[in-house]
Formats: sequence, structure tokens, C-alpha cells
Amino acid sequence: MTMEYIPGLAGVPATESSISYIDGQAGILSYRGYSIAELAQYSSFEETSLLLLTGELPSEAELDRFKCKLGENRRVKYNVRALMKCLPASTHPMHMLQTVVASLASFYPSTAYMAGDENDATYIREVSENILAHMGTLVAMWEHLRYGYDPIAPRKDLSYAGNMLYMLSGKEPEPVWERLLDACLILHAEHTINASTFTALVTGSTLANPCSVVSSAIGSLSGPLHGAANEKVIAMLEDIGDASNARAYIEKRLANKQVIWGMGHREYKTKDPRAAILQQLIQEHLIDKGGKLSKLFETALVVEDVCKELLAHKGVYPNVDFYSGILYREMGFDPASYTPIFAISRSAGWLAHWHEQLKKNKIYRPTQVYQGECDRQYVPMQDR
Repeated sequence: MTMEYIPGLAGVPATESSISYIDGQAGILSYRGYSIAELAQYSSFEETSLLLLTGELPSEAELDRFKCKLGENRRVKYNVRALMKCLPASTHPMHMLQTVVASLASFYPSTAYMAGDENDATYIREVSENILAHMGTLVAMWEHLRYGYDPIAPRKDLSYAGNMLYMLSGKEPEPVWERLLDACLILHAEHTINASTFTALVTGSTLANPCSVVSSAIGSLSGPLHGAANEKVIAMLEDIGDASNARAYIEKRLANKQVIWGMGHREYKTKDPRAAILQQLIQEHLIDKGGKLSKLFETALVVEDVCKELLAHKGVYPNVDFYSGILYREMGFDPASYTPIFAISRSAGWLAHWHEQLKKNKIYRPTQVYQGECDRQYVPMQDR
């Protein structure tokens, strides 16, 4: 029987899931049946994470407990910090994150995975809280450690987004930036079976340790065709320089068949709903309130207008990376940390899919279409 090879497994169902839904034609994304637009407007990253993990919006008591657990788990052990200090200062934050998350199972025995844990609801809940809480702390710590400075200790009393901004600067975050970072975390938290989530499913199907599951997903997210695109957006905008150069720059790249970073998405044939939400939030919280936009931000707005004119007829519109990278830059994060911030939020989705995988687990073992030679005879060394 001849099997059809489908590059990239495009359109091939890899699992059944009730976690998120995409309609690429209509530009719809929902988490557990709830519109991403409503979640970004009314929810918080903590509440959205709990929704993804449990399947239901939490009660006030359930959410308070979850926030408390995340706060308690933000601290890291000194030997985790020692491990981070041993890494070369040039280590990319994604490589740091992948290495250190994988090591958590060694430093925190409660995360160690043993036979039978896949049926232990308490273990699954606690390990998910531990990993999710540590992700933000590790990224914020590395912003200081890689430049030779001691990190700023996390605070229990701040929101997830607020604590990250506090650990970056040591100052109470401005409400507008805390609100926008919280929205970015919500919008990146889940997106069906993308490359990194599929990686998490494959690793999880072997009953690997959950720290290894998340670490493997981080490795997949690090590629420029997946999570690292937001870094590329900033590099592109800096290359453009002044907004007046945008049209010539975009036209030249299109003529040379080069990628316009932050434009287009494999799933969406209309504007990425997450990009539309971020654009609206930027308008409401920054522009309408007289907020000062950086030169880079102004250039980005012109780039979008030019791309809309030249690419919209092909179904190419801004994706979420186009605006999130700019916002992270405005908040003070180094471009190398943009994809780790993506990983922080997406860890909620990865862990939700890990939970779901364990309930009906079957190890992944796809096949291949063999194209090599057959029935070859071994040739002794002296006759070759």
C-alpha cells in the first residue's frame, strides 16, 4: 500500500482536545470555549491559566488559592541560581530556560515523575503550579545574571505580570504596562497543536518527567519559524530605522522574496485575532491616553499600513508577534527575552495538553515513506 507523505503533517489530526479552538478563515481563537477577546479584556493570566488547566473558570476561592501557590513557588533554590551563574553570559535566554527547567526535577524532588503519577490529580496540580511559577522568575533573573548582577527577589503580593516587571526594574510596575503584559501572556497561553505543543505531546506520551516535557517544548519554541519571530520583528524595525523608509524597505524585501517578520500566520487567512486585540489595547491604553510612542513603535504602525496595502489581498496580515515584540521592548525587556516570555505564557497551554495526554495516553509512533534503496549487498572493505 502506498502511503501519502504530507510535509509538516499539515492538516493531519494528531490528537483530540477540548483545550482551544481556531477558525483560521474567520479569525477566531477560543480557550475552553471562551473568546480570547473576552479573556484578554476581563480575565487575568492567572485565571486564564487555571481555565486551561482545569477546563472551567475558577471560583474566587479557587483563583485566590492558585495565585497564592504561584506566589509561594516563585522563589528558587540557591543551587538553581548557582547553576544559572555557571552558564556563559552569552547563553541565549531560551537556552538558559530550556536547561534550567529540565534541571528542576533534580532540585525539586516533588516534580520527579514516577509510575502512577499520571493518575494522581494532586501531583499533577502541584507540579503544574511549581513549573508555571518558576518560569517567570527564571526569565526575570537571567535579565540580571547574564550581565553579572544579582537578581531581584520575587514578590508574593504582585500579579504574575506585575512581579515580572518588578523583577526587571526593582520598581512597582506602572498599571498600564502591567495590564498590557498580562494581556500578552493571556494571548500567548495556548494555540492548539503548534510545533512546541506537539513536541510536548510527543515527550509527554513517553511518560517523561513533566520538567522534561516543558523543556522539550521550549527547545521547539526557540526556532525563528515558531517563537523567535518576535525578536526578528524588532531587528527588522531597527533595520528600517525611520518610518519614512518603511515602504521602500518592504517593497525591496518582497521583490527579493524575503520574509516580512510578524506578517502572516499558517492558521489565519485574515488578521490574527491576537494581533487585533493587542492593537486595540495599545490604542486604548497608550495612544488614546496620550502615551508617548517610541520611534520604533511609530515605524511599526507605518509598516503595518504598507503591508496591509501590499499583502492583505493575499491573506497576509500582522500576527501576534508583530505587536508583542514591540510592547516587550517598550517595557524594558531585551529582545533576546521576548521568546522566553512567550514560553512563560505558553507553558500554561503545554501543561494543559500534558494533563489531557495523560488521561488517554498512547505513545506517539508515526511512520515514514521510505525512499532509500533495497536489497543491497555488503561489500568488503578491500573491494570498495
